[in-house]
Amino acid sequence: MRELKRIPTPRTRVFGGRGSRNPRDQFDVIERHTQWGLDLLDRYVKFVKERTEVEQAYAKQLRSLVKKYLPKRPAKDDPESKFSQQQSFLQILQEVNDFAGQRELVAENLSLRVCLELAKYSQEMKQERKMHFQEGRRAQQQLESGFKQLENSKRKFERDCREAEKAAQTAERLDQDINATKADVEKAKQQAHLRSHMAEESKNEYAAQLQRFNRDQAHFYFSQMPQIFDKLQDMDERRATHLGAGYGLLSEAELQVVPIIAKCLEGMKVAAAAVDAKNDSQVLIELHKSGFARPSDVEFEDFSQPMNRAPSDSSLGTPSEGRPELRGPARSRAKRWPFGKKNKTVVTEDFSHLPPEQQRKRLQQQLEDRNRELQKEVDQREALKKMKDVYEKTPQMGDPASLEPRITETLNNIERLKLEVQKYEAWLVEAESRVLSNRGDSLSRHARPPEPPASAPPDSSSSSNSNSGSQDNKESSEEPPSEEGQDTPIYTEFDEDFEEEPASPIGHCVAIYHFEGSSEGTISMAEGEDLSLMEEDKGDGWTRVRRKQGGEGYVPTSYLRVTLN
Repeated sequence: MRELKRIPTPRTRVFGGRGSRNPRDQFDVIERHTQWGLDLLDRYVKFVKERTEVEQAYAKQLRSLVKKYLPKRPAKDDPESKFSQQQSFLQILQEVNDFAGQRELVAENLSLRVCLELAKYSQEMKQERKMHFQEGRRAQQQLESGFKQLENSKRKFERDCREAEKAAQTAERLDQDINATKADVEKAKQQAHLRSHMAEESKNEYAAQLQRFNRDQAHFYFSQMPQIFDKLQDMDERRATHLGAGYGLLSEAELQVVPIIAKCLEGMKVAAAAVDAKNDSQVLIELHKSGFARPSDVEFEDFSQPMNRAPSDSSLGTPSEGRPELRGPARSRAKRWPFGKKNKTVVTEDFSHLPPEQQRKRLQQQLEDRNRELQKEVDQREALKKMKDVYEKTPQMGDPASLEPRITETLNNIERLKLEVQKYEAWLVEAESRVLSNRGDSLSRHARPPEPPASAPPDSSSSSNSNSGSQDNKESSEEPPSEEGQDTPIYTEFDEDFEEEPASPIGHCVAIYHFEGSSEGTISMAEGEDLSLMEEDKGDGWTRVRRKQGGEGYVPTSYLRVTLN
């Protein structure tokens, strides 16, 4: 009987209990995470829906704005429609209307491809998630039920053991008692034997129940729940992948309309370039010229002598009998660069667009930032090396080969940052020397060339030939209209400077950068091309050069390395 007491009682943990040996039993954690993922999917669908409403409202407002500013009268009845300014404005309104149509297309694509599809997919994911968790809860309930049966059999076994031991002690006491009758002793022994038999049966039942529970528990933790968790993981990964694709649809909807929007913007640009002030002036003259002849001089009427005054043959407002004297428009040389716009500031990598002192400070700041990034990459490389050493010494912690891509990437970043540090150090030395010397060298201060100035020297057209685009000047009536839609002036005038002898070069220069001379008075040049210096920069950012193949025009000074004779 004493041996029955020494049978150990099992200590098992219920599913999801504290201190569980298997990390995959975090059922509640997975339940919260999958619910969060579905909520995120629903939030994104709601966001895209509101974004669609914003696009629709934006397109509607644009169309209303266009309708508000469209002319009320038809073009044939509106004299203002003959002006290029009005025509350009109408074209801009049309482009804005087309732009609004593209915004409506974006809204439609987002509504169909994102809102409807993702909303439907979210409902499918919710049903699948519900099914998996119901399966997991059933398995958990079955395991808990088996655990309760095990506890009951254990308590019954413990109770029977105590009763058997108590009966054995009673039988032993009566056997030693001289006053007890033989019948009482036999009865006590029979009772003890019965209790011992019941305890043995409880023991066998408990052992079988324990074996059954351990088998069910092993199946639960090593087979049943991992399968359910794998299904949930696959479901969540498919949801995340689908959501990522939905994120991409947001940008794809924009990219699909980018070419059309770019055409709309280009149309606006063309409309802006089509404004021709001189032509509009001629249109106004043609619309409102009276055709009256200019009045002749008023004759002197002498009242000092008695005579019959005859009315003057000419008076104001009386047209002459002869052909009216027509005076042509004033022949004045047109300005080659009228009302030039202020040069745009181009932000360069070496900050050469800034004053020297500001350039030095910004370069110093960039150098410090690069050094901090370099130190961070170096520290990361050291950490990866240490981690690799640990993996090599303890393979169960990880595969050392898995760290090689990160180590290679870190080394590449270090080399790149070192080159950038050297580059900024060189620029900083140059900037500091410039600050100390307090001199500006416009020929070498740009690491990247700025945009050419919007204005050029006033005699640019007189020193350029066909290669520089000067014959596209509005003064010439022999050339077709330019690409910007400018009309050829009615009255033309040849520049007298074309009759002068070509000037001698005053120096030599080399093109540091490629330049496309598409503007009036400029000339194209290739990087590394040798040019003749014809005129120095006069402070407006332009230098006149001559190509060896022929052709003369202006190029940005910052694009050249100049050597004077």
